[in-house]
Amino acid sequence: MYKLENTLRPYAWGSTTAIAQLFGREPSGRPEAELWLGAHPDSPSQVVLPDGSSEPLDRLIATNPSVALGPDCVESFGDSLPFLVKVLAADAPLSLQVHPTQEQARRGFQDEEAAGIPRDAGNRNYKDANHKPEMLFALTPFEALCGFREPAESAQLLIEVRAAITGAGGSEPELLTRLIDVLNGPLPEPERLEQAFDRLINGGDDVGSLLEAAAAALEDHRPGKFTLELGTAVELARQYPGDPGVLITLLLNRLSLQPGEAVYLPAGNIHAYLNGLGVEVMASSDNVLRGGLTPKHVDVPELMKTVEFATAAVPELVAERTGLGQEVYRPPFQEFQLQRIEIPADSTSMAADDIPVVQNGPAIVLAVRGSIVLDSPHGDLRLEPGGSAFLPADEAPVMAKLVNDQGAGPSGALAFAVTISTR
Repeated sequence: MYKLENTLRPYAWGSTTAIAQLFGREPSGRPEAELWLGAHPDSPSQVVLPDGSSEPLDRLIATNPSVALGPDCVESFGDSLPFLVKVLAADAPLSLQVHPTQEQARRGFQDEEAAGIPRDAGNRNYKDANHKPEMLFALTPFEALCGFREPAESAQLLIEVRAAITGAGGSEPELLTRLIDVLNGPLPEPERLEQAFDRLINGGDDVGSLLEAAAAALEDHRPGKFTLELGTAVELARQYPGDPGVLITLLLNRLSLQPGEAVYLPAGNIHAYLNGLGVEVMASSDNVLRGGLTPKHVDVPELMKTVEFATAAVPELVAERTGLGQEVYRPPFQEFQLQRIEIPADSTSMAADDIPVVQNGPAIVLAVRGSIVLDSPHGDLRLEPGGSAFLPADEAPVMAKLVNDQGAGPSGALAFAVTISTR
């Protein structure tokens, strides 16, 4: 087992306090948006070696992949860690975005490499050749937009916007009426969604005028329905004036997660995180196609090829209990699953309350609250809040135990472990 030192990314939308408060340390005074734990080449974790030196996790794995990852992992995913873990702290909305399928990522990456576009270029879509399915476990109340709602329901929402505009003395926007007609029209559902989305994402003066009129009218409007959705649109319009992504949000499901709830996001699912703190797990990729709510590059043609135009229920993820008392969140992806490890404060740490770490090949463990010891046949490793470890495949079995000493705190321990899916 190896302790990890991880990169904290200071994106502007990040909270200045949430991650520091989670781990019980002083804030740095700057935005702390994402803590990366993994071997992605953009920000690999540093492994603390027995002699006190360190090296990047991807380099450690490359030295002996069959030992670090296990033969089954190498056979399925090659010589690199297939998942990436993040602690995400959003104090402002992230961009409206979607992630590609494996084939789209492979093709897009090859095309951009062949075109000679630098990987750090602002107009680069594909940073790597991998897809990026992901899941999010909420540590605090977490607000998000996730996937398309039913077209007829979106039409009702836009009718509410129209009522706000006309009620404020404005004339009925022709574009708004056309969008309502499309969403209520006779075409198959995917075509109705695609037409409405395409009309908004491609902007133009009439989209800008509609957004301006809607934002002004909704400021003082008291909706009879869709209060949360329209309130979100007003707030986004303040932050991103003139951005057509504000109107696109009215086509999407508005989601409020409570602590302990989780969702998963497959390829093609258009979404945006708005506010909150959570543990995010994904395939090891940084591929994002943006659709608005951002000053960054938006490639509309590539985005349109990537979005899945279909309605679906919000993909909530419910924990499964194993026969060993493990609480595991298993999304329908091969690359990862998340285990929540909670040990009560009155644990005797004599096996009854110790929890086996689910380990299917390699694993990463993150301590969130309290102090834990990871105990394996090869030794043990103590983790304080915010501490993390990489468990090579040959480390199993590993037990998570509560540290009951003066420095451990009275509230028990909470940790998370990520490994390859055991489905």
